[in-house]
Amino acid sequence: MPAPATIVRRRLLAGLLAGTGLAGMYQPRAFAQAAPQLERGRLVVVFLRGAYDGLSALVPWSDPDYAKLRPNIAIAPPDGTASTAIELDRRFALHPALAPLLPLWREGSLAVVPAAGSPNRTRSHFEAQHHWETGMPAQSTGSYGWLNRLASLDAPRAGPPRMIGVGEANPHILSGPMRARLIPRGQAAARAGVIANDGTREALLDLYAGDDRLSRAFREGVESRLMTSKELANEMAAADNGAGSPAGLARDAQQLAALMRADATLRIGFLSAGGWDTHVNQGAATGLLATRLGNLATALVQLRSDFDRPGDLVLVFSEFGRTSAENGSRGTDHGRGNALWMIGREVAGGQVHGRWEGLAPGSLNEGRDLPVLHDFRSVIAQPLARIFRLPDSRLAELFPGAAWDTSLDGLVRRG
Repeated sequence: MPAPATIVRRRLLAGLLAGTGLAGMYQPRAFAQAAPQLERGRLVVVFLRGAYDGLSALVPWSDPDYAKLRPNIAIAPPDGTASTAIELDRRFALHPALAPLLPLWREGSLAVVPAAGSPNRTRSHFEAQHHWETGMPAQSTGSYGWLNRLASLDAPRAGPPRMIGVGEANPHILSGPMRARLIPRGQAAARAGVIANDGTREALLDLYAGDDRLSRAFREGVESRLMTSKELANEMAAADNGAGSPAGLARDAQQLAALMRADATLRIGFLSAGGWDTHVNQGAATGLLATRLGNLATALVQLRSDFDRPGDLVLVFSEFGRTSAENGSRGTDHGRGNALWMIGREVAGGQVHGRWEGLAPGSLNEGRDLPVLHDFRSVIAQPLARIFRLPDSRLAELFPGAAWDTSLDGLVRRG
């Protein structure tokens, strides 16, 4: 393992966050302390970078404050027409652009927790994304990605890759000692992240080991792409963080599924889409956000089709939510709590899980945001514990300092 100074230097020069610092335990609970069995299913994480507006995706249509807070961008309550919300229950409805997800809801494979988020109160995209990717909201620097830690629980480090990411060059959620297979697209392929990942860099060096000229050229390219601190600061300011577009997400999902089917050792997949930072002209039933949500729905239906085996699970989340009220530019600003979605056979779908306190002024965080009523780590721990059979000790390694949330015990089917 590199010395701390080396880790800091890599962080500053190549955007590679590294380190450890695992501590903390889950509260005791009744669950069999079985050995991890990731082979029982496959996990795909979809990160919506930029903070998508969960109050437009999962519409609290019966809340009287919803339309008051959003006079121009509220989704109209359900009336059965294509331009209004699609009723799920007496409290919530889907954005009309998410209509393709309705069959998943009705078949019981789609569930949502409406007010999840990080206990850290930052409104910085970069910091919040780091917290979600490391599973450590108390740390804004250092640490491996939690998917890398998950991959290490039941696989030797020298073995074949257990993880694959399609779209981004070097997502931090996959970073760490375990090898990951990365398939960058577009501009992401040219970013420094491709060579900042140790596994990718070594794989390329192995590929070019038989050609000295190409090997030298590759090493020169590595050195030429070391970023200055100013360049890195500019990278931090970008909400999308190298993610692809929502329009390309379905294509990436299709390729991810094909690659994971072809290689049975790949049990963990990662996808992302940027473009969710809708400060201006967000739109309502139609417009900017609606187009993005429509593309997201297409991708999630694709993933549901391809990841339908027992134990398969798809998680969809964003680094934080958006303000409950629209701003003066008919958009929304950085908020706190947000809707976290789960898709899979063993999810207790067709239900909204967890606490919901409404949008009255006294229920909002700082009078402006949906509060975080459920730590995102405690939400994710539910399927990891039950579907992938991770005991408390393993969950504590993944998400140090998080506590088991008994109010979410019905999120995954028992059996």
